[in-house]
Amino acid sequence: MTASQSAPAARPAASVPLIPRATLFGNPTRSGGQISPDGQWLSWLAPKDGVMNIWVAPAGNPDAAKAITASTDRPIRQHFWAPDARSVLYVQDKGGDENFLLYSIDIASGAERTLTPFEKTRVQIVGTSETIRDKILVGINNRDPQYHDVHLLDLNTGELTLVQQNDSYAGFLADDNLKLRMALRPNAAGGQDFFAIENGKIADTPTESTTLDDALTTSPAGFTTDGRTMYWIDSRGRNTAALIAQDVATGQKRIIAENDKADISGALSDPRTGEIEAYSFNYLKPEWTAIDPEVGASLDFLRSRLEGEFGVQSRTNDDAKWIVWNDPVTGPLKAYLYDRTAGTLTEFYTARPELAGAPLQPMHPLELKARDGLTLPSYLTLPAGSDPNGDGRPDRPVPMVLVVHGGPWARDTYGFDSEHQWLANRGYAVLSVNFRGSTGFGKDFINAGNLQWSKKMHDDLIDAVNWAVAEGVADKDKVAIMGGSYGGYATLVGLTSTPDTFACGVSIVGPSNLETLLKTIPPYWVPIVSQFHNRMGNPNTPEGLALLKEASPLYKADRIVRPLLIGQGANDPRVAQAESDQIVEAMRAKNIPVTYVLYPDEGHGFAKPANNIAFNAITENFLGTCLGGRSEPIGDALQPSTAQIVEGAEYVRGLREALGG
Repeated sequence: MTASQSAPAARPAASVPLIPRATLFGNPTRSGGQISPDGQWLSWLAPKDGVMNIWVAPAGNPDAAKAITASTDRPIRQHFWAPDARSVLYVQDKGGDENFLLYSIDIASGAERTLTPFEKTRVQIVGTSETIRDKILVGINNRDPQYHDVHLLDLNTGELTLVQQNDSYAGFLADDNLKLRMALRPNAAGGQDFFAIENGKIADTPTESTTLDDALTTSPAGFTTDGRTMYWIDSRGRNTAALIAQDVATGQKRIIAENDKADISGALSDPRTGEIEAYSFNYLKPEWTAIDPEVGASLDFLRSRLEGEFGVQSRTNDDAKWIVWNDPVTGPLKAYLYDRTAGTLTEFYTARPELAGAPLQPMHPLELKARDGLTLPSYLTLPAGSDPNGDGRPDRPVPMVLVVHGGPWARDTYGFDSEHQWLANRGYAVLSVNFRGSTGFGKDFINAGNLQWSKKMHDDLIDAVNWAVAEGVADKDKVAIMGGSYGGYATLVGLTSTPDTFACGVSIVGPSNLETLLKTIPPYWVPIVSQFHNRMGNPNTPEGLALLKEASPLYKADRIVRPLLIGQGANDPRVAQAESDQIVEAMRAKNIPVTYVLYPDEGHGFAKPANNIAFNAITENFLGTCLGGRSEPIGDALQPSTAQIVEGAEYVRGLREALGG
């Protein structure tokens, strides 16, 4: 669902106004819009006393909105309606520890209840129903942190009833009757075994299985409401994952959708029947195809009226009204209320209205080639004024930031990207590369990254930098590397394994020691730890341990010769604080300069806007010091944050002054 982007008029970079950090990274005006299943209410996230909370209004009178939550510290980042529309649900953790509990707010009374009132517990939604709307199935790991027992939750009374004690399974699949139909368990081949469940009894032997090759690209995708058809996203016997329908009674399967370049990545199903009505795949850009003619007509209607990307984020039970998101890429995100019966499209909100008219830049999808011929889907954003003819190449090389995604089993996508826009506005080309191991492009692409941490996965990033230099995009001596999680790790690898390639690096919650990383994973990841071992290296074997040590930047810290900025959350359950502490200490011991910023109230990334803005203030001034780009002064950006400068304030322009030193 795309529309062509026109090239903005060329302007000298110096005359382009700086987009304030707070405009890009502060609270949006609204986000996450939903419509209640009965169509009577609208809901969204918006600031209340500076913190994102849930707001609700009658569908016919959005101006009569009121906040129904009162979070004063950590922002609420997602919410959803109970199927019976009597309450709104949300999940929240404490300080970034990712122990998410489930909360509800009764619409009639406004009363809030903790539905999973347990300590050190992470809730999962296992199943919801079209026909049983006052109950859902949830997984709770309060008995054993490694495994989620399945409970039936009455959304209106809060009563929890144990359905399935779980001592070995990674997950479950339920039907519309809220009956468990399948259990998933990792197997010795590095994949999953799928066990049928009948009358509450889990079969002794699996009915389906995968190996490591298909582990990330094959999974059950749910049942139709009548339970007769089961859907799969399935790559077995093929490369890219297809959408497949299986007749439950006969076991016969048929392919509904497939694409030779990308996995099927999304679907719209009838809210009443559960039957698939449309599907999407996302190679360089997302593309939707309708199966149902009426849905096809609706998608065509939206395509004709919206510029850029769009999709459906909420629907009523009768499917008469949709909430549609719209991403113009060079404009702020919007949401619309689409009345399919009346054929009307009404703007619901603009997420960041202050970005209207800002000098946002186009994102250019690319296909780059790795040294071994593998195609790397990538995205490039250029500074304003650098590309007068709009061909996706600057008229002369500019400083560049290589932004590496996390995961690594995730991907970069096309669309408005706050990091891309921020860095491009500061005068940098911004390149994001789907290196091997990224998801969405078939199992061969994922598996090409197996046991290649710091090796071919890193080679892909270096090949992308070399392409940018050869194409005249990047100034060879002014390229930075930056990313979070795996992207933070890639930054550390970049500065240790290829120490002369990058002018500087920014590592956010990046692991430095893969051996200790695997020892400190969250307990609920233990059932799938064999996947990590198979794709990274098994610390329980001499060969695997040697592989992990070789790929760990910690042991090469003395090779770092370029400036490094590290950001870390103290409560991170995935990449423990020790991962950053270790490499900072190793650099300190060798008298190698490093700047280290720690947040005591954050986890795997920075959820609080004040903390995110503070770190970005440091980052852009760090990059300006290294690459010479523009920056908004740090000023008082640190004051509302909890940022602790553990090390190296003197290496970032304006940081010592901002600290009052």
